[in-house]
Amino acid sequence: MKFGYARVSTRNQNLDLQIDQLRQAGCEQILEETASGAKSERPVLRSLLERIRAGDVLVIWKLDRLGRSLRDLVDLVSTLMEKDVGLKSLHDPIDTTSSQGRLVFNIFASLAEFERDLIIERTQAGLSAARARGHKGGRPKGLSAAAEKKAVAAAALYKEGHLSVNEIAENLGVSKATLYKYLRHRGVEVGSFRKSEPPKTLKVTLHLRVENNSKFVRGKKRSREDIERFVLSHYGMRKPDPQGWEYELTIPYETDKELDNTIYGILQEASSIADDRNGFIEAEVIAQDGSERYW
Repeated sequence: MKFGYARVSTRNQNLDLQIDQLRQAGCEQILEETASGAKSERPVLRSLLERIRAGDVLVIWKLDRLGRSLRDLVDLVSTLMEKDVGLKSLHDPIDTTSSQGRLVFNIFASLAEFERDLIIERTQAGLSAARARGHKGGRPKGLSAAAEKKAVAAAALYKEGHLSVNEIAENLGVSKATLYKYLRHRGVEVGSFRKSEPPKTLKVTLHLRVENNSKFVRGKKRSREDIERFVLSHYGMRKPDPQGWEYELTIPYETDKELDNTIYGILQEASSIADDRNGFIEAEVIAQDGSERYW
């Protein structure tokens, strides 16, 4: 079966041109998606990759409709080839159903690997030169002066016990995740000053991937380390696989709304850290209490 996949980045763009040409190419089913190829997860494409079977062919208008980068494209096409699924691009010399098309793809894969090695080599050379000049990378330790003031205020308000966690975060103009970070920075145990009712906790599994925005930048490893250190470590972070992208967290909360705000705050801070190094995240949070809740 021939599947067509058409994508635009914004709702202001039009899919008609892609759809018309995919129909002319004989696609029996065409899936449409509006999502950024750089920063957004593409659920339609993910669903299609799960449905497609051996012997099927995926047809796209151009290669950039499918992959965010050369490396990403190579990974996707490799997945299709492992499933014995063909890929055909209407405006590029890619047709993995033919021997010539597979040859071109293998050349692309070699170029992607070559590009990766060059970037690593340049990065290591730059770091070595910086260390030789006495420069050290990474985020400054501790909090800025403005953040330190907010941390002091957060600790004081939390100890008073007159305001809810949500109200304190709103008054200080920070997310719940940042508020908890400030409290721990000041040595305040979360829940220790709420005598009337101990906070509830929820164990969740976080599936998190960090990727670079383009092939010209590398920073996802450092972004991942900073996310673990500055965000996830405050929630009893556990990693079943030290090299994997799955985390187990324990989230304190008083209401379901507060739980939602905390989780979305964690994702927002993780996204901000990745964005600082020209990257982005793909994340999903699943409750482990049997409720089938996810974020």
